[in-house]
Amino acid sequence: MSLSAAPPRVQHLRQVLLWPLRLMPPRDGQAERAPWLVLQDMGAASPWREVIDEFDAGGGTFHERHYNEFVTFLPYVQRFLYGEGRKQRDSDSGSGSPMRVFRRSDIAGVRIVAHPGDEPLQLDIVHIDLYFFLDVDIVLLNLEVSASNLALGQAQELLYRFGRGYPAGWDAQGLPLHSPAQVDWLAADGRVLASSDARDRETFLAHVSEHRAPRISAHWAYVMQPLVSDHSADPGLLRFRQIEYYRMPMMAYLALDDPRALSRADVVRLGLVTGAGEAEAALPYGEQHLADFEARYCYDRFWHTAGAAPNTRYLCCGHALVVIGRADSDFFACRDRGVLAQFRHQHFMLFLIAHFQKAALLMFSDRLADALRRLDIARPDSVRQFKRAIRSSFEVFLRFTHRYWFHEISEQVQVRALFQMCSRHLGIDPLYDEVKQRIGEMNDYLDADSLRRQANTVVRLTVVTIFGLIGTVTTGFLGMNLIAEADAPLSKRIAIFAVVFVATFILTAYTINKSKGLSDFLDALSDERMSFWTRMKIFAAIWRPGPRD
Repeated sequence: MSLSAAPPRVQHLRQVLLWPLRLMPPRDGQAERAPWLVLQDMGAASPWREVIDEFDAGGGTFHERHYNEFVTFLPYVQRFLYGEGRKQRDSDSGSGSPMRVFRRSDIAGVRIVAHPGDEPLQLDIVHIDLYFFLDVDIVLLNLEVSASNLALGQAQELLYRFGRGYPAGWDAQGLPLHSPAQVDWLAADGRVLASSDARDRETFLAHVSEHRAPRISAHWAYVMQPLVSDHSADPGLLRFRQIEYYRMPMMAYLALDDPRALSRADVVRLGLVTGAGEAEAALPYGEQHLADFEARYCYDRFWHTAGAAPNTRYLCCGHALVVIGRADSDFFACRDRGVLAQFRHQHFMLFLIAHFQKAALLMFSDRLADALRRLDIARPDSVRQFKRAIRSSFEVFLRFTHRYWFHEISEQVQVRALFQMCSRHLGIDPLYDEVKQRIGEMNDYLDADSLRRQANTVVRLTVVTIFGLIGTVTTGFLGMNLIAEADAPLSKRIAIFAVVFVATFILTAYTINKSKGLSDFLDALSDERMSFWTRMKIFAAIWRPGPRD
């Protein structure tokens, strides 16, 4: 494309944001419950309502695109995403999908100003969902927006700036860096429901100074309600923490009037989501850094002039999955059978699975770090809580591995290739191995500690038994009875029994207290190589103060 040629326009755009967050355990000793049950119990106080999926809704809502989505995945992935059939669910309450979805419908649109002085860009909200998962303390916020007839630069800036949980910083004029200058959530009648506060620099600085954690921007905090940030002062039964980078993973669908008119710099900016460039032909990074861009980030199986959807290209960097194609292609724009339907169903699901797996692994790592941070070996109750936390993490990790962890999700070439690209860029396999090793090491430590304690107990019992055996044999020799009080009055016998019981209890407790030293002495007695005086020194060391190994 020549430098004087106008860049192609985006005839239709879809942007999907997917924000993984960690759910925190209840505060103040409240009983822990499934988060979707908490939302359900809130009733009218919560804007979220559980989504009855197309499989159960009936009434003609199950379309061919839903069928195509279902058959794309392998059976074990189908069970994860959709659960069992209705008959099995009726007879077995545990057969439903381990994934629960809630949706809010009060936000109809969003108005975005990318830079101060720019014309506001208004987008339609397709849906806003929350995804919960059985046994895993993760929630995924899913937001899909749509717009039409955009300049390429507008689309690039929207993809780059919109999905940020808080500003990365501020420039000399106090304007937020990398974030939109203004974001407004709109109701169906055009009312502003909430606005961004990214320019309020002092509030963000004070929050980080006090909590050592970032403050979620006001417009995203509004979307999450009644879920609240764990570091905020807002009351709430469901609390969350950031678990990944503040920039939300993103998918984008761009129907262009001429995809072939894109320059290489435009493709790089879309694939790596770097925003619009100041110079049209300028690459966002050095040429050497981008030398293998096409091999690493592009899936070009359909990047040719033939086929049902000519000039279709997929760009994947892990953080983002972008598809570009011709707007005048019926198959590319078809929302029932074409690329748009695949983008919103099959491709969204593979993107969700990859980012859920990564978020879950990061959550396990956070839980281990929290358990270690709270451990105080000087307090027995802290040690017990640490052991329970590690055992619980190990059990949940096993369930995660068998329920949610898989490398292959589909036999369809395109879906399999895109999932592998996404997983590879996210580094999920090395992360899994690292978390598995950490949890295994902690669990092995607990097992070794239990064996050590059992061994110490056996040593103490052995010492008590050996020294008790001396008195037992002595007093029991030939039925010897030193104190013949069998015919004494009952009160006297009870008094003698009490005195003997107390004395025996004290002697046994004292023997247990000195069991380590006594055990060393018994080992010395059995060692024929030791001299008599060496054995006596070890015997005398029983009463020497100080810790023993």
